[in-house]
Amino acid sequence: MIAADPVSQYYSEFLQATYDCVDRVVFNARFIFGCSGGGFRAWWEQLHGSLDKLDDTHLMRMVARFSRRIYGWAKKNQVPVIRCVGNDRPGDRVKEECPLPEDGTQRPGVFAIVVKKAPYPIWHVKRYPNNGLHIYRGERPSWVNHYAFHIWDKNWGHLSIKMCGHPPFTCQIVVNGHEYVAIQAKKKGLEFRKEDNCFTEFADAAGLCDVADTLRSQDAIGRLQQACAYWLNKVCLCLALSKAEQEKSGFRYQYFTYQAEYSRNLLFQDGRVMDKMFQGLIDRTRAALDIRTIKTVFGRNARGGGQGTEPGWEIVFERPSYNMTILKAHCGPLKLKMYSKGERVLRIEATVDNARTWKMRLALENFPAVVERLQGMLERFLQVVHCADAACLDDQTWEAMPLPSQVGKSRVAGVNMYKPRMRAVLQAVLALAVLPARWGSAAVAAKVREFLGWSEAQYSARQASYDVKKLRGKNLLAKDGGRYYAAGSAGLKTVAALAIVQDKILKPVLAKALHDTSTPPTGGLLEAHYEAVHKEMRKLFAAVGLAA
Repeated sequence: MIAADPVSQYYSEFLQATYDCVDRVVFNARFIFGCSGGGFRAWWEQLHGSLDKLDDTHLMRMVARFSRRIYGWAKKNQVPVIRCVGNDRPGDRVKEECPLPEDGTQRPGVFAIVVKKAPYPIWHVKRYPNNGLHIYRGERPSWVNHYAFHIWDKNWGHLSIKMCGHPPFTCQIVVNGHEYVAIQAKKKGLEFRKEDNCFTEFADAAGLCDVADTLRSQDAIGRLQQACAYWLNKVCLCLALSKAEQEKSGFRYQYFTYQAEYSRNLLFQDGRVMDKMFQGLIDRTRAALDIRTIKTVFGRNARGGGQGTEPGWEIVFERPSYNMTILKAHCGPLKLKMYSKGERVLRIEATVDNARTWKMRLALENFPAVVERLQGMLERFLQVVHCADAACLDDQTWEAMPLPSQVGKSRVAGVNMYKPRMRAVLQAVLALAVLPARWGSAAVAAKVREFLGWSEAQYSARQASYDVKKLRGKNLLAKDGGRYYAAGSAGLKTVAALAIVQDKILKPVLAKALHDTSTPPTGGLLEAHYEAVHKEMRKLFAAVGLAA
């Protein structure tokens, strides 16, 4: 079973199968009534019958009671409590101190609790002499204890619930789609081999895909809600508020999607073929998609720990020390990655780190729509990568580019490929097309200035808008809303081919052929092809009498 995207179809003869899967998903569990000052005040009055004890002292007593109950419950049930400080990574500590059995015989329930401080905007109460109240959050988040309950669920495998120790006890619930699929596939009797977070062998591809597709269906909403509510009400929330206190105050959680990952996994027949194909794809698309080599580290891939801001738009090419190549494009909280996983699996992954940037309904009931949007991002990414990888030109395109064209009632100039400005515009369109966000003339202008080293006075968004209009006249781009642009697969292939022909074929070949040098090639398939073409071009120039 092979996916219908252009990359999978292009390399289908080398593939054994493909499957899509929802990966790591993070849900926020909130008591909405307690997230505003007025609502929190009303909830406290329902809980205690009056506002006499609503002050910072009694809020801290509730926090201390929650903490004592957690340690007491953990001691009674022989659950280890792991305290993390500084740069300790909770996930690594749990794996070291409470490893799960590899045969999947873990007993359902809480198997570890991790305590670590994290910033959170807690409520403060200020009382006035006339018995007035002011409920507010501090200007800066306070570093308070968060309790992460690591749970083994019979249907979802390892899930975790991270709970703030201060009311209204906001939670984050983390589930892993691959673990859910593995458990359900085992129940159906499907044979597979799973390494880390990836299926590397499976006998029934169609059966595995059917199981994975259940995470994208409407039925997944009920399964997720049931699992979240079961563990929150059975263990976590009961330690903060008793059943009677929950019913008296009307405390109920609502669930919202916060982070999500969606992946497409290509299982190759031969790992060597996969590695050769992927490295070739990187070599062919690196220049066209403006991929930059940022760093190679040794021992462990570095993780950012500072407070600096993330670049707004970026496409990078990483090679961590464990010999894994990563092609990554990100725009703020939206990320797209392509990398090798295991010996024979090539994974393409779409991630949203903060789904609120999409400005769509994020309640759990709308989870399938979030997954559908991630799938659309992933397929768009594969389309752009394929267009840059397999660019093509028809017979008349090159000759027709300099000719004027019509956009609506306006007559616009042609595309002069001999001008650096237009070549930079084509490269900018390719670089922006792969990013997981819409773009307009301002983004094109910024990219062109970056490529050519120009200032805003030399090339503005107004000039970029006119250059983009030229491409629209050649049917290479189309409007995508009022201020945004998009390119179809045919247009992207043409844009990529135009950029490649001018900058990667004509200029380097003619430059070296006209100025013969005796330096040997630096290695690599492209360099070998360049060297062979240079030799033949010099012979051709000699035959036609062109001085070289």
